[in-house]
Order: sequence, then C-alpha cells, then structure tokens
Amino acid sequence: MRKINFLLLIVLLGITSLFGQTQNAKITFSEESFDFGTVPEEKGTVTHEFSFTNTGAQPLILQNVKASCGCTTPEWTKDPVLPGKKGTIKVTYNPSGRPGPFNKSVTVTSNAENASAVLIIKGTVTPKPRTIEDDYPMQIGGIRLKTNHLAFVTVYNNQIKTDSVQIINTSKENIKISFNSIPPHITIKAIPDELKPNQKGNIVVTYDGNKQKEWGFIMDRVDVLLNGKSDPNNRFSISATIEEDFSKMTPEQKANAPKANFKTKNYNFGTCNEGEIKNYDFELSNDGKSDLIIRKVKASCGCTAVSPDEKIIKPGKSTLIKTSFNTSGKVGKQNKTINVITNDPNNANVTLQISGEVIKKDETPKPPTQQPVPKNGPQKKEQPSDNTK
Repeated sequence: MRKINFLLLIVLLGITSLFGQTQNAKITFSEESFDFGTVPEEKGTVTHEFSFTNTGAQPLILQNVKASCGCTTPEWTKDPVLPGKKGTIKVTYNPSGRPGPFNKSVTVTSNAENASAVLIIKGTVTPKPRTIEDDYPMQIGGIRLKTNHLAFVTVYNNQIKTDSVQIINTSKENIKISFNSIPPHITIKAIPDELKPNQKGNIVVTYDGNKQKEWGFIMDRVDVLLNGKSDPNNRFSISATIEEDFSKMTPEQKANAPKANFKTKNYNFGTCNEGEIKNYDFELSNDGKSDLIIRKVKASCGCTAVSPDEKIIKPGKSTLIKTSFNTSGKVGKQNKTINVITNDPNNANVTLQISGEVIKKDETPKPPTQQPVPKNGPQKKEQPSDNTK
C-alpha cells in the first residue's frame, strides 16, 4: 500500500511540474544592463553584446529591437531561437559629439510570454582633445578664424555697436592683416595688425547705424588682405538688421504717430500653370495722425517684383503696393513673402504673403493622330448619286 501511495505521489509531482512549465517561448537575458564606464570620444563607437536564452517551449522570434535614440544602433539574431538555444543582441553607441554621461535604452519586442524587455547601456564620454581646427574652423589663407561672419543682429539707426572675432596665425611666417572694400558705416581692423606664427588676435568691427542708409537685413562683405595681397576667396561678412529706434518717443509723439494698416496681408492665387505671372495690389492705409513713410519694400526672392505707388502716405490716405510673381521655373506649392518697413512705431515691419500652387506646363503636346495612307495613294471620295431627277 505504501508503494502505491509513493508511486501516486511521484506521478502527481510529475504532472504538476509539467503544467508548471511555460508552453510558450520565453526570453531570459544573462544581463539587462551594461556600464561601459569611461568612453573616450576620440576612439569612436563602443559595442556590447547581450546574450539571451529561450527558456520556453516554443521557438522564440525577435520581432523588433528599437533604440531610444539614433546614437545607439542594435543588431540582433533574426532567425527563430529554438527552446534551450541562445541568441544575441549587439548594441553599438556612437560617442562622437556627445561628451558627458549617457544612459540609453533598447526595447526588445518578441513573441515570448514576456513580450517586451528593456536593455540599458550607460557610461560617461570624455571629450576628445580640441584642435586648432576645432577652435578656429574657418580659414583665410594662413590665418584661421572662429567665424568668417560677424552678425550684429539688431542695430538701431542711431546706434553704434562694436564686436570682434578671434583669429590665429597657423602659418610659419608673420602675416600682416588689412582690409579693403569697406562700406562707410563699418570700421574694421585686426588687433594686432601683424601676427607672428601661432599668435592669436582679433578682428574688431564697429557698425555705425547713423551712417547706414538702408533698412532691414543688410549683408556686407569686405576683402581680407594678407601681407598686402588680395584673393577673391578671402572675404569677411558682416550682417545687421537696421531698425528705427522708437524708444525715446514720448506718449504724445506715439499718440500722433502714423499707423500702417493693410486691408489684407495674404494673397492666394490658387492654381496656375508654370510661366504665368500673378499680379496683386496690397492696399496700405495710414490710420494715424502723421505722415506714414515707407522705408523699404523687399521680396523674399527675385521672382517677385514689388513697387509702392507712393513712399509717403498722408493721414487718412491709402496707397497700393503692386506685386508681380513670375511662376517660370517655380513648380509646386509656393510661398513668397514681402517685408514692408515703415515709420509706424507699433508696426514697423510687416510681412505680406503670396501663396498658391504652380502646375508644370506640358510643353510637348502630342502631335495629332494621322490616318495611314493606302499603298496606291489617296483615294478620291465617291460622289453621291443624284436620285432627284
């Protein structure tokens, strides 16, 4: 009797064990996180391989492995992993341009009963040693510059601003730096004006808004002479947006100021064929108490011509800003802008918009279909018989 009970116990334990095991695939990782420690940026990518085992009863298929950012690239076992067999997920991290600590995740999706798993890689990227090229990326002859474009951003019409750009002589000889083609509103000089090999200096620029007669965004380019020699490729750019300074106006002056009011700021011409010219007149009224002066009207591209009827609009009066958009070579959705700068202290810079869609014109129409000519030549039409006699 004891033997029978013992045998029954063994059978029951076996059944319990059998049903306790999963009947699906199951993914089990040997580790779910890895610390690279210190990663030197200059040595490039680092890689770690995560190993997993299918501890389930069905073939395991990895459906997708997705990294949390583009700096991390995963590769994985694409074939089904049979029960008891192993697979790998190789994760590569690119430290270039990413100094400092990192903590990235990789999400693994499969047909396993634990269908989603997350792997983690982390570490700290030490920045690569900086070179002269890193610190001074732009080159003009034997000198290198932090930048060859100095942007003053906003300069008021009554303002003088000064800024500078760092430079270094990377040649093996002394270089004397001077400038040519300098507009009257700009003063530019190198300090010192002669650099020894490996010596650093500055290009110092002063922008005088009082002498600038233009409005809006202005780009100037000056020639850089090295040891008195000019080269058309050796140029330095200076930009600024010239605006009128209304900050000193009294409340009374603002109350009596002009007021620019456009009837509409947007014109949509709908759909047209390439090559058509779309014209539109924007109506501008002066709803203020003094003369409205149009400082500047500028289109975003040469394909759009603009011309105001008047530059000075009296209070209560209106004028037209005529626009003409040439669609030649412009196919698809179009969006052109026109900036109008006035002396309205509350609305000095207004943007008008021309939009629509240009369809490419078929310039090669198909020739008309011709009837084949019989071998014995064209046949005369048979005259109808006259049966009215």
